[in-house]
Amino acid sequence: MIESIQSVLDQDYSNIEIIVVDDCSSDSSKQAIEEFLSDKPAISFLALDTNIGNCKAFNIGYRKSKGKYVIDLATDDKLCKTRISEQVEAFESLDATYGVVYSDAQIMDEKGLPLYTHCSGYPSYQDDVYQHLISTYFVSPPTMMIKREVLDLLGGYDESLAYEDFDFWIRSSRYFKYHFIDKVLTEVRQVKGSKSSHYHERMKHRFVIKSKSRTRLKKKTEHWFLVSDMK
Repeated sequence: MIESIQSVLDQDYSNIEIIVVDDCSSDSSKQAIEEFLSDKPAISFLALDTNIGNCKAFNIGYRKSKGKYVIDLATDDKLCKTRISEQVEAFESLDATYGVVYSDAQIMDEKGLPLYTHCSGYPSYQDDVYQHLISTYFVSPPTMMIKREVLDLLGGYDESLAYEDFDFWIRSSRYFKYHFIDKVLTEVRQVKGSKSSHYHERMKHRFVIKSKSRTRLKKKTEHWFLVSDMK
């Protein structure tokens, strides 16, 4: 968790806003975050009194943010040093029809050792991806940078859902294009019981046994953070 926050602080792009959300965590993470942030007053820390779920908690952070672009990052994952600068540069070179920039990711084990890259097992598509998203899993969610305009149009994540990924892809790609950067810009750690671990497992079966995969989305994620570009 602290490594994730530090990876944002270590970016070569400094014009950022960080909002950490603790969704009423049941371990000692709240205290660890408070201690780490004690000398970092610029970082907002939102400690919720009750666990309200991924989508509602993200929306609280998103609505508090002010940046032009937003990253939803779980605390199991780390940003590579140039991630924000490269995605902002990509966005600034694209026209207004683009709403999401994503990239390849390095998948890590629980000890932080590399396993494989996301795109070594999945295709990549860009521009108009709506039809591809309906039938094919290919976006690694932690790699996405989202234009604020997209979230504003959609009203954030759908708070009736336990997890947002597929719903967000389908709704956003109806109105906006996606751009792909063929480069690893995020390290995604597969920790037993974590959001990303459950995510990769359920996506293997999403189009085969949807009802079963839906019932497996009950493991709660208790803390993550939101990064926005303050351009």
